[in-house]
Amino acid sequence: MTTDTSQQILDTIKRLKKASVQDIVSNLPEKKSRQWVSTLLNKLADEGKLSRARLGKHAFYVLPQNKDLLTKRVVKSLENKALQEDRVLEELKRTAPFLRDMEENVDSILFYAFTEMLNNAIEHSKSKTIDVKIEKVDNRIAFEVVDKGIGAFRNIKNKKKLSSELEAIQELLKGKTTTLPHSHTGEGIFFTSKIADIFILDSYGYRLRIDKFVKDIFIEEIDNTTGTRVRFELMENSDKHLNDIFEQYQSKPGSYSFDKTHVYIKLYTAGTIYISRSQARRLLVNLDKFKVVVLNFEGIKTIGQAFADEVFRVFATRHPNIEIKPTNTNDTVSFMIDRAKKNAQLSLVEE
Repeated sequence: MTTDTSQQILDTIKRLKKASVQDIVSNLPEKKSRQWVSTLLNKLADEGKLSRARLGKHAFYVLPQNKDLLTKRVVKSLENKALQEDRVLEELKRTAPFLRDMEENVDSILFYAFTEMLNNAIEHSKSKTIDVKIEKVDNRIAFEVVDKGIGAFRNIKNKKKLSSELEAIQELLKGKTTTLPHSHTGEGIFFTSKIADIFILDSYGYRLRIDKFVKDIFIEEIDNTTGTRVRFELMENSDKHLNDIFEQYQSKPGSYSFDKTHVYIKLYTAGTIYISRSQARRLLVNLDKFKVVVLNFEGIKTIGQAFADEVFRVFATRHPNIEIKPTNTNDTVSFMIDRAKKNAQLSLVEE
């Protein structure tokens, strides 16, 4: 009898394309309870004969070849109480068929990025509720984590005693920045932003956008945003691997240590042509935590003598074990850097 009913259910769903429990109960030739039908539907789904997704308050079922008819977006509001980020993701996956057929590398990236961002909201935001969303948009897998807390940039600004949210963003992009040093390494946002194709972080009037498609970083002012919104996007056919990203920030391959960072100088120019010594000092804060510091001068036409001296003579002399690697320098910038390095060498000789 169960076998006959199972086939009747499959035939009904094939005819309706997409069906709820009530749709199926109403179309069966013999009267069956919702509970009995629900149990059978779950069994068919577990066997792979059906795909299911929850739309609002109701679960809908389709044949596996028609799973694109199901929602490509899952939204959930969470009470920030005893949350476990990995279990939240598992629950979302159970109701989102589009998340079940990802390649292993994409699945591992999604797991890392989502759990890191949700954990940040759980432990840092002090928000009573957290809204999460995972969706498939065109050929990208995307998620958002939104809280109504104190704000990521403002939290860093206050805890680190910085003068502005802009300085907080600058610190965040260096890596190893956390407001809970005893329980966090400060690597979550850093590596999540590096592995994403598009990474957006909105908080209290500022937006940080890292876009791999245009290969650029943007910081802009936006209408005041309460709390923090993180959006992460990744191509569903991405060939990226987490280990590849981790290795890019190791001074030695296989060292398993995050001791290399990449800093974009343009984020410290503040619209000026020359960069001052004080701006150089701001840039250098906390860089003594790393063994290799890559300074990216892309888009920088010239630098002042004071900036070059502070970085390549003063800081380099104080930290001889840190390798400073300038990249994307034009002839003018290279000249100023070489001049500062020669002055550093002369200072050592005179000593």
